[in-house]
Amino acid sequence: MVKRSMSKTQLRENHCAHISSAISQADSAFQSGVWSKSSVIHRSKTLSRLARILEERLPDLAVIESQQTGRPIREMKTQLGRLPEWLDYFAALIRTQQGFVAPTQGNLLNYVTRVPLGVVAQITPFNHPLLIGIKKIAPALAAGNSVIVKPSELAPISVLEFAEMATEAGIPPHVLSVLPGGASTGKEIVSSPLIRKIDVTAGTPTGRAIGSIAGQNLASYVAELGGKAPIVVFDDADVESAVNGVAFSAFVASGQTCVSGTRLIVQDGIYDSFMKRFIEKVQSITKRIGDPLNPLSTMGPVVSRSALERVIRMVSNSPRKVAFGGERLTGASPLDGYDYSKGYFYPPTIIDNVETEDELWQEEVFGPVLVVKRFKEESVGLRLANECKYGLGAGIWTSDLSRAHRVSAGIEAGLCWVNTHHRNDPSSPWGGMKQSGIGRENGVEALESYSQSKSVIVNVSSVEEMREKDDWFAERSGERRYG
Repeated sequence: MVKRSMSKTQLRENHCAHISSAISQADSAFQSGVWSKSSVIHRSKTLSRLARILEERLPDLAVIESQQTGRPIREMKTQLGRLPEWLDYFAALIRTQQGFVAPTQGNLLNYVTRVPLGVVAQITPFNHPLLIGIKKIAPALAAGNSVIVKPSELAPISVLEFAEMATEAGIPPHVLSVLPGGASTGKEIVSSPLIRKIDVTAGTPTGRAIGSIAGQNLASYVAELGGKAPIVVFDDADVESAVNGVAFSAFVASGQTCVSGTRLIVQDGIYDSFMKRFIEKVQSITKRIGDPLNPLSTMGPVVSRSALERVIRMVSNSPRKVAFGGERLTGASPLDGYDYSKGYFYPPTIIDNVETEDELWQEEVFGPVLVVKRFKEESVGLRLANECKYGLGAGIWTSDLSRAHRVSAGIEAGLCWVNTHHRNDPSSPWGGMKQSGIGRENGVEALESYSQSKSVIVNVSSVEEMREKDDWFAERSGERRYG
């Protein structure tokens, strides 16, 4: 027993030493200037080169992503096909960045530039391993930082593969490092005083814990956390489009995204016809759940046993009516005979007539579970949409343009889609309100969050003027400037 205890202690010490060494090497690379002080043109060209390498490897990466997450190959091919855009976008954006001259009073030239932060840490989740990784890595590298990534222990392989591509593209050693591991690895990384920014995608409790560490070290902090997206369907919506859109919002990635449509709010006048067609749609999806590597498969399993147990527990504990689904899939797939016992398969599930105080209304399930509630007036629909502690994503379905603008302005969410869902672009800010996080990914905001302004103030007065006006402690009297 003593030997085993010492062995575990020694293993942890070695693990911590490895993390500390990686962070120190990243800091040394930053201080050397090999990347941090390289020209914008050099960084831009390197990121563009990385984008082209990534494009070539996408078919293999899609298979890896599907195998490690269980998500259907169709989803991964489509999602990964857009990832080079993030590298191309930030490669272009840094070429357009300009400093400015501040209108400082007096004979002073005050120019302002932006400089990188240093070593930054990124904690990424299992559900979109490479997408979320690249969303964070691209602006961090573009700004000139050294980057430490801790991918989910459930899905690290594609991020490790990407780091090798970065080396091939010309990113210098130790400028991009990937450190796989669990929660203890993440805590060890973010606790380092050398880390100047932490960027995390995780659940809200994890975000709070990491945020407290960032505060202690006075590190910058960005967090994309939990969500419970409302989808509000008004009477004037096109029913077929809304049915298709709601199904996509709720069940793509088996409901394992922070912007999954999880609270469906349908207006009375359309409720019955909508729900009839929606359940037919969900029945069709369920019949076509099969082997994740089958291009015809509609949904994959949830990622782990613990994830499945959480879904089962939350649905079982609900006192409300299960309109569809609600039990783990067993047996063989009607689509292709795939054995459901090979994964943690759970069907699209609809629970009707929930109350706003119910756990399923308030808490993130992170599985293919959708709760439904009806409303009469627009104001009630808006109130229901906001009656939740989260505020990441939201959706509105209506053909009334004025209503679309009015309701989207009133919804407390960082992302609001009208007649669509889950649209994403490297130029479009992505982040939450309330308990869904702080800061933004994507766009100019993301690039600027990975740098800091530096003000240089130059006295352009002549020597004679400086001697006359700038000697604060001069024995002779006269006006002097202070500040």
